Amino acid sequence: MSIDLLTFFKATNPGQTINIADPEDRKYYIDFSPVRGGTVIEELKENITIFYANQPSCDLFTGHIGCGKSTELLRLKAELEAEGFHIVYFESSDDLEMADVDIADVLLAIARRISQSLADVAIAEPQGLKRLLKRTAELLQTEYDLSEVELGLPKMPGVPDVKVKANDKGALSLAFGIGKITAKARADSGLRERLNQFLGPKKAELLAAINQELIEPAIAQLQQQGKRGLVVIVDNLDRIEGQTKGWGRSQQEYIFIDQAEYLQKFNCHVVYTMPLALKFADEYARLTQRYKEEPKVLPMVQVQQVDGSDCEEGMRLLRQMVLARALPDLDEQGRLNRVNDIFDHPESLDRLCRVSGGHVRDLLQLLIQWLKKDLKQGRLTRETLEGLIRSRRNEMTLTIDDHEWGLLRKVRERKKVSGDDGYQKLIYSRLVFEYRDRGESWFDINPVLADAKELRE
Repeated sequence: MSIDLLTFFKATNPGQTINIADPEDRKYYIDFSPVRGGTVIEELKENITIFYANQPSCDLFTGHIGCGKSTELLRLKAELEAEGFHIVYFESSDDLEMADVDIADVLLAIARRISQSLADVAIAEPQGLKRLLKRTAELLQTEYDLSEVELGLPKMPGVPDVKVKANDKGALSLAFGIGKITAKARADSGLRERLNQFLGPKKAELLAAINQELIEPAIAQLQQQGKRGLVVIVDNLDRIEGQTKGWGRSQQEYIFIDQAEYLQKFNCHVVYTMPLALKFADEYARLTQRYKEEPKVLPMVQVQQVDGSDCEEGMRLLRQMVLARALPDLDEQGRLNRVNDIFDHPESLDRLCRVSGGHVRDLLQLLIQWLKKDLKQGRLTRETLEGLIRSRRNEMTLTIDDHEWGLLRKVRERKKVSGDDGYQKLIYSRLVFEYRDRGESWFDINPVLADAKELRE
């Protein structure tokens, strides 16, 4: 029986996050923890279920964009739900303008998502929070008519439509009120500035209202229903861009270091994704002093040892990640038996795994391009793959200057990086990857660059 490459193609969407709670998605899930230096998700889970079980907790989770954080967070969500927790998971990029984020934006987004998630939990109207939001809306000249039964914003490009029905008493939902304010502010930089000028000095008041009128009553009700507590997982906050604020502070440092106190003040368990660049910033030590726990890092899947030889376990798991997309209903050996039905040679699959550097999304992006090129041939050929690698290398080298080539040569030789701003850019641009092996961290260049002539100079 031949492989349907079109079906394979449809299962290889690099933008599709695997939700392990979905039985169909679970067929594609591969547990890479043995070659990522430890069970990071298990550590996050233990903080919530064991070490800080009876008190609020805050964890930071980081790694390269596209390395699989969202998939792992959805696994955490499923496991915590099985443990009896109510989980609020959301992608903050749906709520925030990532090039211009202030702490009030983050607090409002969390309050909105908690309120949405708890729509069926009977708690008293959060009058203080609504009064604060109404003053905010009036300041922004935003319509905020509590008498309407159902309201919605006009659809704006790039902004999710916000439409929430009123409750049975005719009162507009809190989630809608927040959503209406933040959606308009997201679309207008002037409104965002006015919003944050107004709410910035009131963030302590805002947090107190969220805790006392929303989170604490909700947890009490959840516990009466047999739940263990409330966990908020804020994904995609690692995508906050590194622009400098007007007073000279980088946006990432401002949110995660300067405003750390407020990120940790929610009276529930919270997990935030954090930009990886902060781990290599000069102020990283200051960041770690402001949180109880150091950020948890999800490194690359290890495809090679520090000496350059193959990491057999990492290669085995990456092969399975690819083959599971084509043959989800077969076991590991059954998939391996069909490799020659998909690829012109098993080594072509291994070349794909090695050149990805263990970056999951990069591998899938290369694979989906390969499938498009060779779809009509019925099998994936090494010749096509090498052409795609050359094209990708050419795109990457166009953005690298002489100083950065020098840094890349040092990384290849020394397998480490420093806190230099140049290294931050190399890591942010996925030109350098981090690996973990038995507690030790090391770095190497993106394998796509391995044959670049500039690295031989």
